[in-house]
Amino acid sequence: MKAQEASSALARGNVSAAVSLLTEALKDAGLPNDRRAVILNDRAVAYGRLGQQRLAIEDFNKAAQLFPEYAAVYNNRGIALLAFGQPREAVKDFDRAILLTPGYAAAFHNRAGAHMRLGATPDAIRDFTKAIELLPGSAAPLSGRGRAFLAESRPHAAMRDFTRALQSDVRFASAYRSRAEAKLDVERFDEAVEDLSRAIAFEPGNPEVYVLRGHAYLAARNPASAIKDFTRALELDARSVAAYEGRGLAHAKAEAYEDAETDLARAIELDPRTVIAFAYRAFVYKVTAQPDLGLKEIDKAMKLNPNRAEVLWAKGEIEESLGRTDDAIVSLRKALVLKPSLKDAADVLDRLGAAPDMSEDAELLGAGVARWRIVSQSGRYFAVSDEFPRFRVPLEMMGTGTPKLVEWEVRPAPLLGIGTLRFHAGRSGNIDIEQVAIVDTQTNVVIGILPHRAGERMSVWNWDDTRVTVASIDGVTDEFTLRKAKDPAIAQAPAQRRFTTSGETGSAKGTPSWAPWAQSGWGYTSSQRPPQSPSRQGKPKTLFDILLGN
Repeated sequence: MKAQEASSALARGNVSAAVSLLTEALKDAGLPNDRRAVILNDRAVAYGRLGQQRLAIEDFNKAAQLFPEYAAVYNNRGIALLAFGQPREAVKDFDRAILLTPGYAAAFHNRAGAHMRLGATPDAIRDFTKAIELLPGSAAPLSGRGRAFLAESRPHAAMRDFTRALQSDVRFASAYRSRAEAKLDVERFDEAVEDLSRAIAFEPGNPEVYVLRGHAYLAARNPASAIKDFTRALELDARSVAAYEGRGLAHAKAEAYEDAETDLARAIELDPRTVIAFAYRAFVYKVTAQPDLGLKEIDKAMKLNPNRAEVLWAKGEIEESLGRTDDAIVSLRKALVLKPSLKDAADVLDRLGAAPDMSEDAELLGAGVARWRIVSQSGRYFAVSDEFPRFRVPLEMMGTGTPKLVEWEVRPAPLLGIGTLRFHAGRSGNIDIEQVAIVDTQTNVVIGILPHRAGERMSVWNWDDTRVTVASIDGVTDEFTLRKAKDPAIAQAPAQRRFTTSGETGSAKGTPSWAPWAQSGWGYTSSQRPPQSPSRQGKPKTLFDILLGN
C-alpha cells in the first residue's frame, strides 16, 4: 500500500512524499528480495528526480544485488551514472540491461546517448537506429540520431530524422531547433528562421533559441530582425555573451558602429577570453576604415584560438583591407574548411574571385563517373567537376567503406540545370546502400540527398515540370519544388521540401536529443513502463512484473 501511495505521489510530482512512503515500505522485514529490489529501484528514481544522484546509485546497487535479473534497474542506474558524469560506466549498465532484455528500446536509446557523450558517434547512430526499429513512432530516438548525423557532418540525413521526429510529436521544440541547425549548415536560411520561430513558440523563454535565430537572420541578410532577436535574448539573460556578440555583429552590418562597439566591449567585459567578440570587433574596425586597430584585435583572438573559423574570416577581412589579398585568400579558405557554412567568408572569397581551397583534396581514383570525380578533405567526401568549378556536392555515407559514383543524369527542359548524382554510400552488414543527391547546377545548390537503394529495395521517383516526389526506402516521401511554374495560377514558392511518413504511430514528449527517456526527465519506477518494442524478448515476466507494469 505504501508503494502504491508512493506511485501516486510521484505522478502528482510530490517526490519528497514518495521517498518517505517508499522508505516506510522498505521497513517491512517480510518483503521478498525481488519485491524489495523493485521498491529500492523506485526510491532511487525518486532520489534522482530530487538531484540526489549518490543516494540513487546506492539504492540501485542494493536493488541489483537483491535481483540481478531485473533489467530496469541497470537501465535506470545507467541514467544516474550519466547524470553523474560517468558515461563509460553507464554504457556497461545499458549493456547489461540489453543482455537481459534484447528488446529494451529505452536502453538502446540511453546507450546511444552515452556514446554521444563519449564522442563515439558511429556507435550512437547504430544504437539510435535500433531504438527506431523497435519504436518507429517515437520522436526521441529519431531526434537523437539526427543530432548524431549533424555531428558526423551529414545535415541532409539529419533533416530527414528531425522531420520524422516532428511528425511523431509536433510540439518537440528541440527538434525544430536542431533541424534549423541542419538547414543553416546547407544555407537554407529562410527555412531555418521558420523552424526557429516554431521552436520559440514552444520555448518563448529560451534565450539560446533567440540567439540562434538572430544568426539565421544575419545569414539571410536581415540585420534589423537579428538585432531584435539578440535584444530579446538579453532581456531573458542579461549576461549572455553570445547575445552581445551577435548583436554587436548585427549592429556593424546595420552600420550602427557605436552600438556595435558597445556590445562587443560588454561581451569582452563578461568574458575576457571570448575570441568571437575580438573577431567581430576587428570586423567593425575594418568597415570603419581602421584596419590597423582591427589587426590588433585579430592578434588577441589568434592567441586565444587560431583555429576558430570566425577568427580566420575576420583576419581575412583585415588582410583584404590592408591590400594583402593573397594572405586574405589563405585565411578565408582555412575558415571555410573549418566551417563550410560560414557565408561571410564565402562571400569575401567570391568577391576576391578566388575558389575554395582544394589543395588538400585527395582524389579517390576510379570512383568517378561521367564528368564527376570524388575527392576527400578532412575526412569528408565530395563530388567535384571541372564543369562546375565552384560546386562541391557532399557525399553523405550511410555505411562502412568509401563512396563511388554510379550515375549522373541531367533532367530535360523545363528542368534544365537539375541533375541527379547517384552514389554508393557504403555497406550495412552485407547490404549495399546507394544515395542520390539532387543538385541544381545553375545555382550550385544541393537540393537534397536521399536514400535510394538498400539491397533489392529501391525508391520510387515521380517527376513533373516543376517538382519531384520520391518515395524512399525508409518509408519517407520527400517532395521538392525545383522550378517555379510558368502559369501564375499554379506558381509555387522557391525550392521547398515536404516530408510524409507512413506506417508510424505513437509519440514522445520533447526529450532533449541525447537525453535518457526518463519520465519527468529521470528514470522509471516500477509502475511506469518504459518504451519497449511491441514484442519484448528476454526473461519471462514474474508475477510482480505483470502487476507493476515492468
